[in-house]
Amino acid sequence: MTTTALLKKLVAFPVLGGDSNLTIINWIKDYIESFGVACTLVPNLEQTKASLHCRIGPSVDGGIILSGHTDVVPVKGQNWDTDPFVLTNKDDGNLYGRGTCDMKGFLACCLNVLPNLVKADLKKPIYFAFSYDEEIGCLSAPELIRHLQNYYPETPKYAIIGEPSLMQPIIGHKGICLYTTTVNGSAGHSSGIRKEVSAINESARLILWLEAKMNALIDAGHIDLRFTPPHSSLHTGIIHGGIAPNVIADKAYFSWDARVIPSDDISTIVNAFKLHCQQRMQELKKIFPDFEIETKEIHPPVTPFDSKVDSDIVKLISKINANTNFGTVAYASEAGQYNEAGLQSIICGPGSIDQAHRANEFIAKEELIKYVELLHNLMHLFSSETIMKEL
Repeated sequence: MTTTALLKKLVAFPVLGGDSNLTIINWIKDYIESFGVACTLVPNLEQTKASLHCRIGPSVDGGIILSGHTDVVPVKGQNWDTDPFVLTNKDDGNLYGRGTCDMKGFLACCLNVLPNLVKADLKKPIYFAFSYDEEIGCLSAPELIRHLQNYYPETPKYAIIGEPSLMQPIIGHKGICLYTTTVNGSAGHSSGIRKEVSAINESARLILWLEAKMNALIDAGHIDLRFTPPHSSLHTGIIHGGIAPNVIADKAYFSWDARVIPSDDISTIVNAFKLHCQQRMQELKKIFPDFEIETKEIHPPVTPFDSKVDSDIVKLISKINANTNFGTVAYASEAGQYNEAGLQSIICGPGSIDQAHRANEFIAKEELIKYVELLHNLMHLFSSETIMKEL
């Protein structure tokens, strides 16, 4: 099948982050196994979702993982000109549909080169590793990575994460975690504000603490000029509380995120916030004994990603990709999780992140052609015993 035909099949699976992905993952599994390559599924506990991995080539150390995710973001409320789950080939050279660039275009390229990979005399193995629930927090990749590393007797060395980057090799991104903080205060008449503990007022103070913490990190020189903005950020995006202007709010909550540069640690920042909350509770329980502040993760932290410019993966990508303008990105991905697991990682994929998550998402057909060429370059590289010894 052509890359476009494969992409058409993949786009037709409307699997959103959080949904069961068994329809698309089983179709991919059947397609791969039709070429004689055994696939392994890594299901969740409920058996409603699964990641997939497989190996093409010999069982020797030093292979490379091609990593992608099977879920997409919702289309509800977006003004699409075409059916988002029907691939539309327009005269402008682009292919339209949800997930075309993020990141089913990458998956289609991998599946397109599979027949040639199977026939190639590979000296090092090439693995496919396709996950679920990436779009709601990169949730399944850690288990997929552990399973893959434990399943095969050999040890993979590299990972290419095919997020849309217009073929630019990306060597860093920030980490992220989302939290909800709930404040339990005391209700009362608004005239008695000094006798009660307003959950809204205390939430506002905590939000200002987060802003002050961000500014303190900047003032202390926690700067990484590779990123925009070049510092860790703490941001509150949702706040709810209260029932009337003249009633002191006894309940409030706010949701916030921490996006950290690789040299900062999310847990250090969050622990400092929780310590401050403990101090506030000790103080305000003197006024209202049942005063509480509770902070919960919305999902586990996504690890920052920082690949060294002198690493072997950078040398490898330079041999197969004409674009050697290495950069960083603001979005998070599974790259940090692969890197943290000991795999030298890099982001490089077809399509533009500017087209992701919006109405009329598209990928240029030229991008798919170029990425298939990159994968064929990888195949030839991994078929060369002389070159592989250099890496």
